[in-house]
Amino acid sequence: MTTLIAGANLPVPLGDLSLVVRWAPGTYGYGATAVDASALLVNATGRVRSDDDFVFYNQPQAAGGAVAHHVGPAGTEYLTVSPHALPPDIERVVVAASVHEGTFGAVSGLVLDLVDGSGAPVATYPVTPPRGSETVLVLGELYRRQGQWRLRAIGQGYDTGLAGLATDYGVTIADDDAAEAQAAPAAAPAFIPPPAAPSDAVPAAAGAYGGQPPGVLPTAVPPGGWAPPAYADDLTLRLPNPASDPDTAGLPPQLGAMVSLRKETVRVTLEKKGLTGVRARVALVLDRSGSMRQLYGGGTVGRLVERMAPIAARLDSDGSLDAWIFADDFARLPPLRVPELPAWIDANVYITSKGRQMPPLPDGSPRVPDRLAEVSGGNNEPKVIRDIIDFYHARPGDPVLVLFYSDGGINRGRKIGELLTAAATLPIFWQFVGLGRAEYGILERFDTMPGRVVDNAGFFQVDDFDKVSDGELYDRLLGEFPQWLAEARAHGIVR
Repeated sequence: MTTLIAGANLPVPLGDLSLVVRWAPGTYGYGATAVDASALLVNATGRVRSDDDFVFYNQPQAAGGAVAHHVGPAGTEYLTVSPHALPPDIERVVVAASVHEGTFGAVSGLVLDLVDGSGAPVATYPVTPPRGSETVLVLGELYRRQGQWRLRAIGQGYDTGLAGLATDYGVTIADDDAAEAQAAPAAAPAFIPPPAAPSDAVPAAAGAYGGQPPGVLPTAVPPGGWAPPAYADDLTLRLPNPASDPDTAGLPPQLGAMVSLRKETVRVTLEKKGLTGVRARVALVLDRSGSMRQLYGGGTVGRLVERMAPIAARLDSDGSLDAWIFADDFARLPPLRVPELPAWIDANVYITSKGRQMPPLPDGSPRVPDRLAEVSGGNNEPKVIRDIIDFYHARPGDPVLVLFYSDGGINRGRKIGELLTAAATLPIFWQFVGLGRAEYGILERFDTMPGRVVDNAGFFQVDDFDKVSDGELYDRLLGEFPQWLAEARAHGIVR
């Protein structure tokens, strides 16, 4: 069985299928942590043909039963799909999940499973839990591709509720229906489940199909319990085993698996760019100006750090990521290594707004003392750039890749240009990344900025960092580094 990651896809078997949504249920299986599964049948335009193509608890089937919604044992809902019976103009079956109350941040162990008509598990997609205000997730979709049906893992969040999801796909939601969909009760179970063990005793990867009374689930769902298989080695579709990597063995299981996977994605990217065996020091620079408060408070900057650490783990000889944070002033942060990720993020990745630290520590307490109290206000890029230059000039060694994140507000363009022009003779490449749709001034003109011995800087921007796949992100972050490295070697800047 294949373990999918977000963005991966695979062909599905012929015949009837079940798409099973499972999660770690609460004490009695239903209530605040209940999850509702739903599906939308969409055509080539990405829209439903009519409201009848929306399958959920109050409209349990569509296309004459080709797609149907069912409630299983506690912690399980599922959709049966007969691809051969779908109308020819239906191109995709979008599978979504919504929470009964609150957000998906309170739901653990969320998984989408694909099961074939014989009851055999085909694929499983452990969904990375969102940390924001998402109340609906698009988990995946069945889609036609050159006459064959495939399953794609997605994991995209919505904070506008089931009504927002439906509206995006063309379903008409009346005002009273929207209110019901926004806070809909969990569908009544097909049987009354017995009291279960407390939710913290339910492992996220445990099978969800054991113990149900006969007849609750169709034959497309296995009659006995099963769990996802051991992690496999396929880098494109499967999660590696974090326990085999000393960097990730001590991390929480889901984070460890994702970091292991990202390290492999970085390795593949480096190989593709001819950088196998290259060593470089990696520096991360984080904007902490006031306009970044939503990106800190919503956890985006923390997730950004999680995605940068694997680059250093692959490129740096000791696997460490040097780090700076800046606003009007700056601070050098402690070097980061993968095993320290959760604690390092808690200690260093936050912003203070109106006297409140965002995000707070997991237990809600403030960071005392606040070591970053002076790093606030607006943007002073030259100050932190000067310190980075001085830091590495005093510590000769491998070339340096600087990953510099900013949400804009650049107002010292001339000074930045002067510093980077002077630094072109140093073994440092500056990869600037814009977060959002701001104006970035000189950062956008590095490829044409004259007067440098070599082109030592690049820039790209992302509108929504959380929606950029790891493969695309690493490809762009490492996109100009190989060309700079070759030119720097040709000029004797890098040996």
